[in-house]
Amino acid sequence: QVQLVESGGGLVQAGGSLRLSCAASGRTLSSYAMGWFRQAPGKEREFVAGIRWNGGTTYYGDSVKGRFTISRDNAKNMGYLQMDSLKTEDTAVYYCAAGRSIPGRYAEIGAYDYWGQGTQVTVSS
Repeated sequence: QVQLVESGGGLVQAGGSLRLSCAASGRTLSSYAMGWFRQAPGKEREFVAGIRWNGGTTYYGDSVKGRFTISRDNAKNMGYLQMDSLKTEDTAVYYCAAGRSIPGRYAEIGAYDYWGQGTQVTVSS
């Protein structure tokens, strides 16, 4: 079992930045690919970013490419999502997720085995 806890959410003005963290416990995170998803009120959960177990390859949803950066530190059992140039439409609850059988399926919710409880990000105009 892997437990994931997100932190770093909050209220920020449009154009600002936030860095989300995802702390893993239970098992070493290095065995898992990681992803970030988000869900706005009344909308489906949306893929934001994914990263291979060794951090060698990253993937992004079209709406965040060039603005968000996913990273990880396996030695610390941590994952991160740096969010820059935030827009009001980025407002959502952000979730981190981990899974073993991810290759080619980073954007698929069902590909992930473990999920955090989410952290709220609110971007004001």
